[in-house]
Amino acid sequence: MQITGDGELEIGGCRITRLARDFGTPLHIMDEEMMRSNCRDIRTSLHQHYPKVFVAYASKAFCTLAMCRLIHEESLGLDVCSGGELFTALEAGIPPENILFHGNCKTPREIEMGVRVGIGRFIVDNLDELDLLSEISRKFRRRAHVQIRLNPGVEAHTHHYIQTGLIDSKFGLGITDGQAMKAVERVLGSEYLVLEGVHSHIGSQILTVEPYVLATQVVMSFVGDVKEKYGYSLREVNLGGGFGVRYKAADTGFSLDEYAERVSRVVRESCHIQRLDLPCIMVEPGRYIVGEAGTTLYTVCGIKDIPGVRKYVMVDGGMSENPRVTLYQAEYEAILANRALEESTETVSIAGKHCEEGDMLIVDAKMPQAKPGDTLAILTTGAYHYSMASNYNRYPRPAVIFVRAGLADVVVERESYANLLARDRIPARLVQTDARDIGPHLPAAGNPG
Repeated sequence: MQITGDGELEIGGCRITRLARDFGTPLHIMDEEMMRSNCRDIRTSLHQHYPKVFVAYASKAFCTLAMCRLIHEESLGLDVCSGGELFTALEAGIPPENILFHGNCKTPREIEMGVRVGIGRFIVDNLDELDLLSEISRKFRRRAHVQIRLNPGVEAHTHHYIQTGLIDSKFGLGITDGQAMKAVERVLGSEYLVLEGVHSHIGSQILTVEPYVLATQVVMSFVGDVKEKYGYSLREVNLGGGFGVRYKAADTGFSLDEYAERVSRVVRESCHIQRLDLPCIMVEPGRYIVGEAGTTLYTVCGIKDIPGVRKYVMVDGGMSENPRVTLYQAEYEAILANRALEESTETVSIAGKHCEEGDMLIVDAKMPQAKPGDTLAILTTGAYHYSMASNYNRYPRPAVIFVRAGLADVVVERESYANLLARDRIPARLVQTDARDIGPHLPAAGNPG
């Protein structure tokens, strides 16, 4: 991302005004080169500190056919958590053996889908799922390779909705209550399940390394307990993802190198003390790969200035393509993209167009004086925006484009009004009467003058 000499934002060699003109707004823009660079940085950092590494992209952050292809080209595996994400990955040509299947409530249909295609790993989240997976694997006489998701009880300093490593969580099996070891015993006793390792994920948007170090210590202690109790060496230690990104200029970036160095040291030392073979370390970054690579464009529709109270800059999108402000009180920064060099002279609130008082994209944004027709860019919108988008107020979801070296390609087409109605049906009993023959009716319009 850069600003041209005449003051216009440019991403991937493409001018913002051209993108807004050619593709319309709202518009999700993904910087392809940045995503590829992030993939390589993660692989390189980990390999510099540890010999056996597997990186799987957490596709829930942003999952499309094109994104799955990019991930495969960059030699990463893929983490899915639904039948829809699995179907997308398979349609994109991802080898099933490179796919990890997550989810705390996998349905029989989803598990059967994974077993039939032979996915690489099932991340088992609870004992009932384990029994179901065993039953389906037996039915198809196909082995399922398993990682047990542990609940390490480590608190990450993030929003409580995205803390997933606490004892009181819908995710994972507890270590202290014996549930995790019970799952290990069941897998080891199963004819069609193969225990490959354990998994831990402590949350999202984590910017410090310390919580990962603590979680890794807990996980490695459990690995040692499994070896001591059953004489079984776990070959994989999956430490999940959650690496944070910078949503605002003042945010501290996550240090991949520090993470790789400290976590790998814990694994090595634990293996030495407990006389374990070095396992493969697996990680599942999602937001870190796509978050800062995404920018969303809007067109300013109008200005509402309430003297002495607040000035609203209203744009042609909102919570339907960015629900994170409402869900997590997420904070963002914006740029007046067609006048990016102008001095910020006022603090305004960026308001969405949806019929909700809480549809705010940024509460306090420092900007030049905006006017209708300006192009506004909100930064770091690559993760959990398109993937969480909705049709609230019957609003069509935006297009998504990849930009690179001056080229812009549509990877998700903009929805049309016809798309919104494509799956709607009117029962026959509701279409027997002409709608014009029934009420209510507005009063007759007055005759001005």
